[in-house]
Parts: sequence; C-alpha cells; structure tokens
Amino acid sequence: MKSTGALRRVVDRTTAAGRPGQPCELCSRPIAEDHRHLLDLRADEPRCVCYACSVLFQRDEAGQGHFALIPDRRVPLPAFAPATVGVPVGLAFFVRRPDGRVIAHYPSPAGATRWEVDPPRWRSAVADAEPLTSMTADVEAVLVNTARGCTEAWLVPIDDCYRLVAIVRRHWTGMSGGALVWSEIELFFDELRRCHGTDPGR
Repeated sequence: MKSTGALRRVVDRTTAAGRPGQPCELCSRPIAEDHRHLLDLRADEPRCVCYACSVLFQRDEAGQGHFALIPDRRVPLPAFAPATVGVPVGLAFFVRRPDGRVIAHYPSPAGATRWEVDPPRWRSAVADAEPLTSMTADVEAVLVNTARGCTEAWLVPIDDCYRLVAIVRRHWTGMSGGALVWSEIELFFDELRRCHGTDPGR
C-alpha cells in the first residue's frame, strides 16, 4: 500500500497538474498544460515531464529501471468481466507487474488498498478483451466502475487511476462518501466516455 507521504505527494501533484509554468520534474523546464508523465518505478509515483524528456523516455532503455513513460491510450473494454475477478467494491483498478502478477487496487479515503488477483480468474476475465493482450506492465491499468448501477471497464494510463484515487481522498466525507465525491467520480468517467469512446456497459 502506498505510504501516506507518497500518496499526499500524488494528490498534490494531481492538484498542481496543468498550472501555468509548472516545472518538469526531471529537468525543471516549464511544461505545457497538456503534458506527459513518467512513472517513477522505485517510488511508484507519476512525474510530470516536458516534451523533450517524454521523447527521451520513449526508448525503453532510457529509464534504466527507474522511469517508464506512461502511455496515453484509453480504450473501453466492453468484453471485460469484472465479476469474474471478484471486484468487491464499486471502483477498482488492476495493474500487471513485469513478473506476470496482477495487483488489484481499491481507491478509498485512506488511499489505495491492494490485493493480488488469482491468476486463473484474471485469465478468464481478460480472455475476450483483445486490447489487454498489449497491456503494458506497471504503466497501464484496467479501471473498473461498478458503482451506482454502472458496469464499465477501461484500459487507461496508470496516472488516470492515481487521479481517481486523489479525487476520492480529497472529496470523501462520512461513511458513504457524500454527494460531492460521487459527482466528481461521475465527471471523471463522463470525460472518459465523451473523449475516448461510447458509453460502455450501460
């Protein structure tokens, strides 16, 4: 589980993203509002980077096991079966590790809790989801939304998942979250549907 300090930095970085003049976290040059991210594999945190640094890290060997460029594709997965992997909550995301393990994460007010997915269950869930054959370890995730009568799944960059964790942590109140957090979560998925696909699974 991500430490409180690390999660706080992710939340702050998500809040700051897009501010005019925000510096690249590698070379300190100003970055554009629409910029790419690297995943710091040692800290498990995204880093905002300028165009030049993103081009540098498009070559796999450039990161030397420390940084990996986060892809920017977002694909609806209508064939993915959330029930097959036993999603116990309304929101979850799944990350494949380089060793083949798949780690499920549950966004919560305290951060993102984790558990390891049973391999046969995962293989069954992704059997008909063709885009997942090219899912990149560590930097892409399957994001599942089964909250409030919705059932949808997406292949997304891992920084989208961190952004969702930040939304939950920032806006959650009381036992059920409150109206504001669910409104913000719905806006998050509305943007995905509007910009990157139809309305999958509804």
